[in-house]
This record gives sequence, C-alpha cells and structure tokens, in this order.
Amino acid sequence: KLLKEKGIGTYILFQETYHKPTYDKMHPKSLKGDYNYHLTAFDRAMEAGIDDVGAGVLFGLADPRFEVLGLMMHNAHLEEKFGVGFHTISVPRLRPADDIDPADFPEALSDEIFQKIVAIIRLAVPYTGMIVSTRESQKTREKVLHLGISQISGASSTSVGGYADRELGVKEEVTSAQFDVDDDRTLDEVVNWLLKMGYIPSFCTACYREGRTGDRFMSLAKTGQIANCCQPNALLTLNEYLDDYASEDTRKKGKALIERELENITNPKAKETCIKYLNAIDEGKRDFRF
Repeated sequence: KLLKEKGIGTYILFQETYHKPTYDKMHPKSLKGDYNYHLTAFDRAMEAGIDDVGAGVLFGLADPRFEVLGLMMHNAHLEEKFGVGFHTISVPRLRPADDIDPADFPEALSDEIFQKIVAIIRLAVPYTGMIVSTRESQKTREKVLHLGISQISGASSTSVGGYADRELGVKEEVTSAQFDVDDDRTLDEVVNWLLKMGYIPSFCTACYREGRTGDRFMSLAKTGQIANCCQPNALLTLNEYLDDYASEDTRKKGKALIERELENITNPKAKETCIKYLNAIDEGKRDFRF
C-alpha cells in the first residue's frame, strides 16, 4: 500500500527459484526465507491496488524446465485471480561473483538453452515484456533480441552506490559488485548498436504516466493496439535522447531511423501529430506523449 501511494510503476520481484528445496537451501531463515510468503507477494501487491507486476527467476539454481513452468503457472494464477498476469518477465542467469563460479552449479545454462528459454517464454506470453540485463554479453544479447527480448539495460552498475559514484567521477568499488557485468558499454554505444540493427531504442514511460497499467495495458497489448501508442512514443523519446545526450554518429543514425519509421505509422492523424511533436522537440520543447 505504501508503494502504491508513492505512485510506483511496476512492482518487480524475482522468485529466484520456484523449486522449494533449492529455495530453502539458498535462503537463510528469515522473512525472505519463507518460500510461501515470497511466492504470494504478487497476490498481496494486487490486493493492495498495484496492478502491474514483473517476475523472474535466477536461471542456474534449479532445473530450467521447472523454472519456466513455474513462471507460466504463476502467470496463469494471476490471470485467473486478478485478470492480469506479468507485465514483464526477466531472464537473469548465474554470473561469476566474488565467491560464485557458475561452473559449480549443475543447472547452469548453456547459451543454447538460454536462447531456447527466451524463445519458449516469448511464444507462451507474446504480450509480456521480456528483459535481459547487462549480465549477458553483447553477442548473447544480440541473439536473444532477435528471439523476442523487448527490454534491455545499458551502462548498468551492480555496486552499492555505483550510479552516484559514476556521477561524481569516482571509480566503482569492484568488491561491492553483486556480480560481474558482461556488457560494459556506455548507454550511447548500446543505443548506437540498436540503431545499427534497425531497432527503435525507446525511453517511453507514457503508459505508467497515463494510467495505462494492469488490465488497461494488457487489453491493448493482447490485441496489438498498443502499437498505436508505442510506435510514436518510441520515436518521440528517442528524439529527446538524440537531441540531449547522443554522440554525433548516434544522432545521425537515430534521425535517419525516425524518418524511416514515421512511414510505419498508418493512422494519418497520429502521424501528423507525431511529426508536430518531433519538430517541437527539436525546438527545445519536451515531454510529449500519446
């Protein structure tokens, strides 16, 4: 209820593993160590008024087939009880850390199985956002992007206070990192890479700000109508990034992509409005959305 009152967007909580014996082994006896209490957190969140939730497991702890089934059954439970399932599903897998070697875990995923899991989840829930983080290498992220990943991070820090240190020009303390990051490119490099592959890097948060969450979002997502908002909003937020932060090469690539993608907006009125907003952004105005 406190999070809802503060205007939270999506409430994301990783189960880490749906396999109870593994969960009990990995967690000390505490509130988080209570498997059933953790498992029912989304029920309590939705009962408190939060209608947008995101899930994930840490692949490599238990049999990945069991974990995927756990995610899908959890999603089906929320659909049945509350009318809306996961807004996003994340697919992190074990990474090296100070005292962790993934090779010590018999269920650690190969690249091939990891890609297969992404494809299976995408087929099972075509309307759900799928997230892959900088845990994965550029090569792996490129492969799973083509298989259905819709959200990726860039320039991430896993250290305590890492983002604040970066702003102050302080070198991150390696010893405080939760795990090793495999894709350490800057945000501009990640955006440039996405543009080169023909993707639209979108920084859109319009649905949260317009109250299009929960069943209001899913009704549009499941019918494909959300594209009428996503396409122009992606171009508008990309244009803001290009004008305010991008390198010259990224800016050039981005502007060319925007020109091409405008032709894919089939609604004449929406296209006209989008062009008007894009021009206003170039004039220094900000925060337009559909």
